[in-house]
Amino acid sequence: MLLLPAVLTEREARDVLRVFRETAARSPDAELIVDGSGLQRFDSSALAVLLACRRQAEELKRGFAVRALPAKLKDLARLYGVDALLPEQAAAT
Repeated sequence: MLLLPAVLTEREARDVLRVFRETAARSPDAELIVDGSGLQRFDSSALAVLLACRRQAEELKRGFAVRALPAKLKDLARLYGVDALLPEQAAAT
Protein backbone atom coordinates (compact mmCIF):
# COMPACT_ATOMS: atom_id res chain seq x y z
CA MET A 1 0.00 0.00 0.00
CA LEU A 2 1.16 3.50 -0.80
CA LEU A 3 0.34 6.13 1.82
CA LEU A 4 0.17 9.51 0.13
CA PRO A 5 2.13 12.33 1.78
CA ALA A 6 0.46 15.28 3.49
CA VAL A 7 1.29 17.47 0.48
CA LEU A 8 0.95 16.29 -3.11
CA THR A 9 1.49 18.96 -5.73
CA GLU A 10 3.49 19.00 -8.95
CA ARG A 11 6.66 19.32 -6.87
CA GLU A 12 6.09 15.98 -5.04
CA ALA A 13 4.50 14.02 -7.90
CA ARG A 14 7.66 12.43 -9.33
CA ASP A 15 8.81 11.18 -5.92
CA VAL A 16 5.39 9.75 -5.10
CA LEU A 17 5.34 7.84 -8.39
CA ARG A 18 8.83 6.48 -7.70
CA VAL A 19 7.71 5.24 -4.29
CA PHE A 20 4.62 3.65 -5.87
CA ARG A 21 6.81 1.74 -8.34
CA GLU A 22 9.06 0.58 -5.50
CA THR A 23 6.04 -0.49 -3.45
CA ALA A 24 4.66 -2.45 -6.39
CA ALA A 25 8.01 -4.21 -6.88
CA ARG A 26 8.18 -5.25 -3.21
CA SER A 27 4.76 -6.93 -3.27
CA PRO A 28 4.43 -8.49 -6.72
CA ASP A 29 1.19 -10.39 -6.08
CA ALA A 30 -0.82 -7.90 -4.08
CA GLU A 31 -3.53 -5.51 -5.19
CA LEU A 32 -2.04 -2.02 -5.35
CA ILE A 33 -3.78 0.30 -2.91
CA VAL A 34 -3.23 4.05 -2.59
CA ASP A 35 -4.26 5.49 0.78
CA GLY A 36 -5.06 9.19 0.91
CA SER A 37 -5.84 9.44 4.61
CA GLY A 38 -2.82 11.66 5.31
CA LEU A 39 -3.33 13.96 2.32
CA GLN A 40 -3.97 17.53 3.46
CA ARG A 41 -2.85 19.80 0.62
CA PHE A 42 -2.95 18.92 -3.06
CA ASP A 43 -3.63 20.20 -6.54
CA SER A 44 -4.67 18.52 -9.77
CA SER A 45 -1.26 16.83 -9.84
CA ALA A 46 -2.66 14.45 -7.21
CA LEU A 47 -5.17 13.18 -9.78
CA ALA A 48 -2.42 12.78 -12.35
CA VAL A 49 -0.45 10.72 -9.83
CA LEU A 50 -3.43 8.50 -9.04
CA LEU A 51 -4.12 7.91 -12.73
CA ALA A 52 -0.45 7.11 -13.35
CA CYS A 53 -0.56 4.63 -10.47
CA ARG A 54 -3.61 3.01 -12.03
CA ARG A 55 -1.85 2.74 -15.40
CA GLN A 56 1.18 1.17 -13.72
CA ALA A 57 -1.07 -1.36 -11.96
CA GLU A 58 -2.73 -2.22 -15.27
CA GLU A 59 0.66 -2.69 -16.95
CA LEU A 60 1.61 -5.07 -14.13
CA LYS A 61 -1.76 -6.82 -14.48
CA ARG A 62 -2.57 -6.04 -10.86
CA GLY A 63 -5.66 -4.81 -9.10
CA PHE A 64 -5.80 -1.15 -8.15
CA ALA A 65 -7.90 0.77 -5.65
CA VAL A 66 -7.85 3.92 -3.57
CA ARG A 67 -9.01 4.50 -0.05
CA ALA A 68 -9.61 7.41 2.27
CA LEU A 69 -9.25 10.10 -0.37
CA PRO A 70 -10.22 13.57 0.87
CA ALA A 71 -13.69 14.68 -0.19
CA LYS A 72 -12.27 17.62 -2.15
CA LEU A 73 -10.05 15.29 -4.18
CA LYS A 74 -13.04 13.05 -4.92
CA ASP A 75 -14.96 16.15 -6.01
CA LEU A 76 -12.08 17.15 -8.29
CA ALA A 77 -12.01 13.68 -9.82
CA ARG A 78 -15.76 13.88 -10.43
CA LEU A 79 -15.39 17.36 -11.98
CA TYR A 80 -12.74 16.05 -14.41
CA GLY A 81 -14.79 12.93 -15.14
CA VAL A 82 -12.15 10.48 -13.90
CA ASP A 83 -13.79 9.34 -10.67
CA ALA A 84 -14.81 5.99 -12.21
CA LEU A 85 -11.12 5.29 -12.89
CA LEU A 86 -10.33 5.48 -9.17
CA PRO A 87 -12.23 2.60 -7.56
CA GLU A 88 -12.49 2.66 -3.79
CA GLN A 89 -11.18 -0.31 -1.89
CA ALA A 90 -14.00 -2.55 -0.74
CA ALA A 91 -14.62 -2.33 2.99
CA ALA A 92 -13.55 -5.36 4.99
CA THR A 93 -16.48 -7.40 6.29
